[in-house]
Amino acid sequence: MSEAQSKPGLIFKIWCFVLGLALLLTGLFYLIGGGKLISLGGSWYFFIAGLVTIVSAIFIFRKKALGVGLFSLVFIGTVIWALIDTGFEFWPLHSRLMFPAGLFAAVLFTLPSIRKYQQQDAMNAPAYVVGGLTVLGMIGGLYGMFIPHPTVEASGQELPLVPVEPNKQQVNWDHYGSDAGGSRFAALDQINRNNVSKLKEAWRFQTGDMTTGSGNGAEDQMTPLQVGNKVLLCTPHNNIIALDADTGKQIWKAEVNSKADAWERCRGVAYFDSTQALVQPSLVGATAVTAVATNTACPRRVYTNTPDGRLIAVNADTGERCKDFGVDGTVNLLEGLGDGTKAPRFEVTSAPTIAGTSIVIGSRIADNVGADMPGGVIRAYDVITGQLRWAFDPRNPDPNYVLKPGETYKRSSANSWAAMSYDPQMNTVFLPMGSSSVDLWGANRQPLDHKYNTSVLALDATTGKEKWVYQTVHNDLWDFDLPTQPSLVDFPLKDGSTKPAVVIGTKSGQFFVLDRVTGKPLTKVTEQPVKAADIPNEQYSLTQPRSVEMPQIGNQTLTESDMWGATPFDQLMCRINFKSMRYEGLFTAPGTDVSLSFPGSLGGMNWGSIAFDPTHRYMFVNDMRLGLWIQLIKQTPEDLAIQANGGEKVNTGMGAVPMKGTPYKVNKNRFWSALSIPCQKPPFGTMTAIDMKTRQIAWQVPLGTVEDTGPMGIKMGLKAPIGMPTIGGPMATQGGLVFFAATQDYYLRAFNSSNGEELWKARLPVGSQGTPISYISPKTGKQYVVISAGGARQSPDHGDYVIAYSLED
Repeated sequence: MSEAQSKPGLIFKIWCFVLGLALLLTGLFYLIGGGKLISLGGSWYFFIAGLVTIVSAIFIFRKKALGVGLFSLVFIGTVIWALIDTGFEFWPLHSRLMFPAGLFAAVLFTLPSIRKYQQQDAMNAPAYVVGGLTVLGMIGGLYGMFIPHPTVEASGQELPLVPVEPNKQQVNWDHYGSDAGGSRFAALDQINRNNVSKLKEAWRFQTGDMTTGSGNGAEDQMTPLQVGNKVLLCTPHNNIIALDADTGKQIWKAEVNSKADAWERCRGVAYFDSTQALVQPSLVGATAVTAVATNTACPRRVYTNTPDGRLIAVNADTGERCKDFGVDGTVNLLEGLGDGTKAPRFEVTSAPTIAGTSIVIGSRIADNVGADMPGGVIRAYDVITGQLRWAFDPRNPDPNYVLKPGETYKRSSANSWAAMSYDPQMNTVFLPMGSSSVDLWGANRQPLDHKYNTSVLALDATTGKEKWVYQTVHNDLWDFDLPTQPSLVDFPLKDGSTKPAVVIGTKSGQFFVLDRVTGKPLTKVTEQPVKAADIPNEQYSLTQPRSVEMPQIGNQTLTESDMWGATPFDQLMCRINFKSMRYEGLFTAPGTDVSLSFPGSLGGMNWGSIAFDPTHRYMFVNDMRLGLWIQLIKQTPEDLAIQANGGEKVNTGMGAVPMKGTPYKVNKNRFWSALSIPCQKPPFGTMTAIDMKTRQIAWQVPLGTVEDTGPMGIKMGLKAPIGMPTIGGPMATQGGLVFFAATQDYYLRAFNSSNGEELWKARLPVGSQGTPISYISPKTGKQYVVISAGGARQSPDHGDYVIAYSLED
């Protein structure tokens, strides 16, 4: 035989060996994994497909055409199974079909050579046609990766653009959530859905202060304020900076340099102007707002509260400390808390809340560190003097008890770590409450814990007296503390009228709509029966509140068919892991076995909170979908030597960590595959519009791509809008837009508020976890959109940018 004749034969034999090996390894993985899945009561598909694939590989090794026929049966069966298993959803089908389709095309293109080798008719036409169609289908699948696949399609009816009434146009963005009620709405329409495509960068500022990048709570999550010609911001170490609203040039800087071993973030600052007339409440029976001294050298003030336990006031005109506030401009927030207050066990991270002439301060108490922790007392201080006005201690029978010298607030009580809201017409502050320590074990909880844990709490802003409390989770064992700022909205009733309401979004993917005056639900809430686990002396609640008249977001009860992966291999492993865990839906209680919580403790919704368009009564909210597996394990004496510092990395993929003062240590991690991809089907994060008139989802779209992230932290560079976990908040405008930046990729985006269509995006130098703001310059009359960019949560890239956008002149 000549060399020319033998070389193609050698290549053919090598190719058959490689193809057979790929089929064999695939079949073995399917067979072994599928057998395990069957033993757990799961699908038989993988076992059967694996068995036939192995036989197919043997015939391909032997260069027999029967191997092609057998794998053809596997592929046809895979298509039928995939359609039965998941329907016509794009991403689930993509996961199930792309890899098998590649193998199917390969064996079809090999068929003519095999048949020639066996001295049979080559069957070129059918093999190449069907193989070519399969490749075309794969190309279509690849193309579909770059098209958004809304989980709820918009109706197609565009909301009208309603011009801003002159007397309602926004003057300042002078509260963390735009206004005291946390609307995150800009009553501005210079930038609108018709011209947003012309938005360009106007200025860029770098603060010079970045996080350490440790990832253990070191994150820039800042939302600026705008008052007059100043943009007021804080850095991760609480340095306060004032910028010119038109140029971004620094006007002044106040050095604070807060220190926290594992927690660096400042979500925002607060502003108070003592020269403005006080707004007194109009609600009958409401207490008056306390007047404050106006003969101060510091009439306009900016406040920051730090992770290391300080409340600081600086002059908004100069940046100098307000010497008449506390001691030389500083109030010590650690007073009365007792031991164990070093950050990150105790921190204050959300922006202070100005409630009349009081500054109301909550705190973050580290999760699952110990049963003996600082208390979650809520305190209010005089905006001018810094003197303590009142305290609300949730574990004290007299929550407003005034401490005597040497006394401390009750330990380990429920806290309020997220942003609060204030209604000046009621002189009431609304607080989202967390849980008493520890979060995942409640056998030590007291009657008052069962009242205040995971509740919305309304307090008189002048006295701190309780007005009402509404609980969203009974005996919370899931770390479902309320993360969002309560949204104060005029809620449309079915008779066409509106009622002042508080809307709270939860980590469990629910919304509760409460009467602002009474705290009673305005939409139907039922008590859902749930199951207990096996922890002795646990105070299980056998029902949980379910807000059934409002949409549920990302909290569906998962099934095996919801499991996903970038390939069938990690999908199979996710199926095995899912079937190996105890899972009973939303409120699956942790026990000594491995249980699944979905959505997990990150949400659902988180501190980014809700944006509300009062013109169209639309509510916009982003969510993330990251399940969590949990196991409580009996502690041993050796466990006591392990220290948990309270940072965010604790108990996340680090093995079991003890909860001091309890019988258990906890082991938990995100429910994701070996590639660090969530195990359930996409999207993993969405933007949702809810029509409050109909109480239905108007549209829902995936948020973000894998351009700047990917498996095992590798940047994929693919602009595939799969929808990634988000942390940060949206902003809505009168111009028919929703702005959002807190995705895993590095963009600020503008969506059409009518249908979720992406109308514009700008590439950021690094990712963002901030919420955009918008304002009109009092000097030029130009509208700006401003965002901070300090780094996305899963990204190694960090920055110190504040960037403004405006329309071209």
